[in-house]
Amino acid sequence: MTDYTFWILLTASLVGITCGIIGVLLILRKLAMVSDAISHTVLLGIISAFLITQSLDGWTMFIGAAIVGVLTTVFIQMLNSAGVQSDASIGIVFTFLFAIGVILVSMFARNVHIDVEHTIMGEIAFIPWETVNWFGIEAPQAVWMLSIVLVIDVILLLFFYKEFKLSTFDPELAAALGLPVGLLHYLLMGMTSITAVASFDAVGAILVVAMLIAPGATAYLLTERFSMMFVLSATFGVIAAISGYYMAAWLNASIAGMMATMAGVLFLLAFIFSPTHGMIAKALSQKHIRTFDADT
Repeated sequence: MTDYTFWILLTASLVGITCGIIGVLLILRKLAMVSDAISHTVLLGIISAFLITQSLDGWTMFIGAAIVGVLTTVFIQMLNSAGVQSDASIGIVFTFLFAIGVILVSMFARNVHIDVEHTIMGEIAFIPWETVNWFGIEAPQAVWMLSIVLVIDVILLLFFYKEFKLSTFDPELAAALGLPVGLLHYLLMGMTSITAVASFDAVGAILVVAMLIAPGATAYLLTERFSMMFVLSATFGVIAAISGYYMAAWLNASIAGMMATMAGVLFLLAFIFSPTHGMIAKALSQKHIRTFDADT
């Protein structure tokens, strides 16, 4: 394995792990489409940061995108609280902010590499060329950024594990016990924002959405243990990243697109063969029930 391949696989694996653990909470709280909204609206934050600073520095864009990501969740919650349906709130905010970002790119950033195609598909193949030397270690900037975000996410999940678990499965009980349910919601949205932003530049909006939703949904089909869902989701994220890279190299196809495809393939396999929630298991269970009813 060359250094070039190693850095791409490490970056993609970090995306799979970071998005995978956050995706579990999004799936269980039925907030998967919020991740779709954030992964697109961060374009507005990225182009805004560029227009203000006239710099393509990754950390500047990270801050700009993170701010817009959090604002996205705030606007969605405001519309939802005002009586607009949840899916309509997401659709309105998502398309409005993303459209502004596209307009700004087309007007003021035609000559830089912040184009819409880069936004949608990313360009993980360029990741190994943009390196930063920290603590004597020369590594791609995306690896540093994703590693820091992963550490932040893991620390927050461990620190608020019980609070997240209770407010996810029974928010009314959590509120009755005095837990700050609203604050936990915005904390999760903030974690989702920084995760999407850190992953965005490497793999684009499509793979961010795929990695936030597919591994968590796959894990949901295979286990009912809360803690095990995080482990399985992160594992499936890494498997999708590595298998997707080699499939893309074999077929000479889009790396990000193939990683997203493999995440979908893993979900499909679990959807069919899951011992508890799979299609085959459900068909056998229904057959058993019909046989039992006929015998009685």
